[in-house]
Amino acid sequence: MQLFVYTALNDTLKAALQQQLPADTSISFRRDLPQDEQESAFRSADMVLGNPPAAWFEQELPNLKFWQLDSAGFDGYRNARVAGRIANMGDYFAWPCAETMLAGILALYRRIPELVTLQNRPEWVGAPIRGRMGLLRNKEVVILGTGTIGQAVRQMMTGFDCRIKMLARTDPNAELHSADELKAVLPQTDIVVNCLPGTAKGFYSAELLAAMKPGSVYANVGRGSTTDEPALIRALQEGRLGGAVLDVTATEPLPTDSPLWTLPNVLLTQHTGGGQPDEDAGKVVLFVTNFNHLQAGEPLENEVELGRGY
Repeated sequence: MQLFVYTALNDTLKAALQQQLPADTSISFRRDLPQDEQESAFRSADMVLGNPPAAWFEQELPNLKFWQLDSAGFDGYRNARVAGRIANMGDYFAWPCAETMLAGILALYRRIPELVTLQNRPEWVGAPIRGRMGLLRNKEVVILGTGTIGQAVRQMMTGFDCRIKMLARTDPNAELHSADELKAVLPQTDIVVNCLPGTAKGFYSAELLAAMKPGSVYANVGRGSTTDEPALIRALQEGRLGGAVLDVTATEPLPTDSPLWTLPNVLLTQHTGGGQPDEDAGKVVLFVTNFNHLQAGEPLENEVELGRGY
């Protein structure tokens, strides 16, 4: 068997992976190969760990029996031609992503960015800031997407006695199912948390941004392409929104001339939302787990179908 590892693993994890696979498994690590040999190694592999460039999947891959993505999202691979079985990381990144959104929203309400700026000067202002502080408690919240991240955000915000509605096109348990239904509740909504995948490109439109309650907060941990970013910037510049927490942007890295860098009511977390201790070790653990399931003829954990989007 041949395994191609696109994920950038350190030497300790490389050794751990090798030790947990049969002795006859040949492993090619992308970072150990010259660039002009990487795609060839990928094409000859029976198994793949990681997220290679989508262009590598444009041709048939007759050898590929199993592909373990190292991400939860896979919308960039919808047109990939893969006959083998595929699994993603499931809810592995859901809790850190949810904590990032919660931390960012709390930071805006509690004026943490302003206080950090004063600390760096150093300058004591104190009492006048108190009257400008807000509370997350009892807020009206809409979460876009009922996947693992959206559910984790919901659970965390429930602890603050927030009243929560969730939006999903086909999930019968969601309270909202369309842009029109969402637009109708936005004037009474304090916080919108976007957890949508890239397949919802452009969903959060200028029309929806214009319908938001004055002073409300917009947070996005899904995909930057799901939001009309120029319209979001205008709403922030004009003071119609209270702030934004953005783990993702339309272009990444964010261009240096983007107004989002300098708007005082924006927190940019630079697509770090899923970060956690020993992140890559968890990817290896899931790959080995699914490899063993595959060998035993058992169902895979977090198996997905690219064409269906889940």
